[in-house]
Amino acid sequence: MSVQMPNMDTTSDLQSLRRSLSHYRGSRVARSVVEILITAIPFVLLWGLTWAALNTGFWIGLVLVVPAAAFLVRLFMIQHDCSHGSFFRSRRANDWVGRVIGVFTLTPHDLWRRSHAIHHASAGNLDRPNIGGIDTLTVREYQALPRWHKLRYRLYRHPLVLFGIGPAYIFLLDHRLPVGFMRSGWMPWVSTQGTNAAILLVVAGMIWLVGLGPFLLVQLPITLLAGMMGVWLFYVQHQFEDTYWKHQDEWSFDQAAIHGSSHYVLPGVLRWLSANIGVHHVHHLCSRIPSYRLPEVLRDHPELRNVGRITLRDSLASVWLALWDERKQRLVSIEQARADQRGNAQ
Repeated sequence: MSVQMPNMDTTSDLQSLRRSLSHYRGSRVARSVVEILITAIPFVLLWGLTWAALNTGFWIGLVLVVPAAAFLVRLFMIQHDCSHGSFFRSRRANDWVGRVIGVFTLTPHDLWRRSHAIHHASAGNLDRPNIGGIDTLTVREYQALPRWHKLRYRLYRHPLVLFGIGPAYIFLLDHRLPVGFMRSGWMPWVSTQGTNAAILLVVAGMIWLVGLGPFLLVQLPITLLAGMMGVWLFYVQHQFEDTYWKHQDEWSFDQAAIHGSSHYVLPGVLRWLSANIGVHHVHHLCSRIPSYRLPEVLRDHPELRNVGRITLRDSLASVWLALWDERKQRLVSIEQARADQRGNAQ
């Protein structure tokens, strides 16, 4: 099934590849149901074990928070598939499974589906609003900012904010209102407020069952850690040194998909827990492929294995990359940009 691609930079070749990937778009209903069960059941069991461990010692419970958060991330990845209409053949099934999962991931499904579709349609485009992504300035834009705005951007891009305060804000506060879609009709409001109402019902029921203190001691660490994991994965998918950014007149959807999205190579367990989201370049090229079929694509198209490839070690080095250098066509750190500016001035 492999398509011969003599040049990964040729748009016609990428379009041909995208057409061939449509073969993998079909979801398998039984497999999808199994994927939900082997994710939701362990999450519920781990939540219960964490709660039970509180009687033994809070620190023992904290150890169980890590796998519980990982399974919550996996639930989010299933919701992500549903938002693309890839997890089931029926749109109704995708939407309702996504909405139910959204109660536990604190993510209003219909609103997120809309913002995420905009992300897919504009990723790597310097002239389109960065909806559903991480704000990234070019070197020129950053250098033109007043001093206070530079400081604010540096603070925003600091790892403690991006992966600490940021996830807490996004999942606990930002998702409670249709931020960015306030005037976009009734759907964003129904999605957010319907999800909020369902969350309140679930929270009230859990507090009645286990008590307020135990519920917060279990749920908050799981939610915050899962949020950090999820934001990290999203960051690595597009924020790497040799990613792709172009202005509208040069921008190409296929080029942005294959070169602006990483192939994040993770150990087997982490790859499974993240539902193959690391195969992100293929996902962006054909978002209707179910996550559990992405390994098939790499098996049948070995030429894609090394495209945008970054390892766990490589990804750690990308944390400080914060500016797009249009001259070098790569992400650089703010310190690198400043050093280049001083060098050019001499």
